[in-house]
Amino acid sequence: MPETIAPKRRRPLLPRAWRTPLALVGTVIAVGWLIVAVLAPVIAPHDPLAQDLPRLSPPGPDALMGTDTNGRDVFSRLLTGAQTTIPLALMLVVCAMVVGTIVGAVAGYLGGWIDEVLMRLTDMVMAFPTVILAMVIAASLGPSIMNAVIAGIIVAWPPYARITRSLVLGLRTQNYVVAGRLLGSSPLRSLIRDVLPNIAGPVLVLASLDLGTAILLLSGLSFLGLGAQPPTPEWGTMIAAAMQNTSAWWLGLFPGLAILTVVMAFNFIGDSLRDALDPLAAREREAESPTAVEVKA
Repeated sequence: MPETIAPKRRRPLLPRAWRTPLALVGTVIAVGWLIVAVLAPVIAPHDPLAQDLPRLSPPGPDALMGTDTNGRDVFSRLLTGAQTTIPLALMLVVCAMVVGTIVGAVAGYLGGWIDEVLMRLTDMVMAFPTVILAMVIAASLGPSIMNAVIAGIIVAWPPYARITRSLVLGLRTQNYVVAGRLLGSSPLRSLIRDVLPNIAGPVLVLASLDLGTAILLLSGLSFLGLGAQPPTPEWGTMIAAAMQNTSAWWLGLFPGLAILTVVMAFNFIGDSLRDALDPLAAREREAESPTAVEVKA
């Protein structure tokens, strides 16, 4: 009899983390805003600083999202604001991730008094409310968008240090790490080659979830006058200006929607990555969902 050959299973075009509806929606929105941030000077119909349009004009053909109290196009300022807010939020998260990962990895791998000193410093920073501490640091440095980023980095690195330390403590006694040390690897080489690649997943998940928080923090500091300063187009400053003229509903609506969609997109991506890297937690969340309860019943 002819031998039957089992058909080959087709490999999915996308990794498992990106095959969920939330991941796809979040990725499309995030990529769209990143493209807007890059191409803002090209696609903006007006100069975001020009004051040559009728003041407080509602959305219409000449100004898709209306104009503000100075006759500036809200749509152009919104697009240019993406070029300010999104790259700075990315820089904030990357810097906080690098600082926190280094501190946590050194503390967990070396242990002893180094671990005690670094973790007490981490606990001291985490003891303060994040927003309050960021406000204090930004006010001390002076109102500017870069000082707001520095303040955000200072308050954002401790969670990375805590999670990295806990992961390193579990990995430093593994056989492959001990074998590398016995073969002559220095502590630094062992940490970089054997430990850090195995903790990248949880750290990247935390970073993806923190992107939305960083955008909210920068916009919040700008809203309070501690971040970007007028006339710089920035979403937080646009909402602050809208508070002075509540009758013009479009002034605060569109920047608020921009913040909402970006934060929502990065949260969707972070949740999907977490489910992909931690299948057990994903199954537990599915078991606790109302649909799962009904099926069990």
